[in-house]
Amino acid sequence: MKKIIILLLLLVALFISSGQTYEQQSIVPMLEKWLPNKPFEDALSIFKIPYWGMIVSVEERGYYYFLEFLIRKSGHFFFFGIVAAAIYSLLPKKSSRFTIAALLTLLIAIGDEYHQSLTGGRTPSLQDVMLDMAGALTILSIIWVFLVLKKKKKKKRK
Repeated sequence: MKKIIILLLLLVALFISSGQTYEQQSIVPMLEKWLPNKPFEDALSIFKIPYWGMIVSVEERGYYYFLEFLIRKSGHFFFFGIVAAAIYSLLPKKSSRFTIAALLTLLIAIGDEYHQSLTGGRTPSLQDVMLDMAGALTILSIIWVFLVLKKKKKKKRK
């Protein structure tokens, strides 16, 4: 029951987040307050990330907006990894758990982008779905490797 509640809380948080405009979600004011000296600006300035047909960089967007971009996209990656793990943990122990968890996470990622399309100032992005799935598949792969190693360790004991 606890696992279902965790998944539901994650999905509610996702729904609320997708229903907010960029302005409601922006952490730029907080970053400006917390990081007035722009730490690592020189190191971050070397990165130029292609995204939605444009280049996202410190030079193009400014330090705080670039940092916010990195935080938001990292959030996509890790959040959907956690969603995939939560789904995986709810599924019966079969060999297809990995695939089912990945497919359900994909449906949630697509639904999330669709929901964003209904929110003012937000646009759906195939690149975000791909990023969401990269996070999901990474976390699911880590779980799979952990379980394989655990099984081998168990066999060695016998």
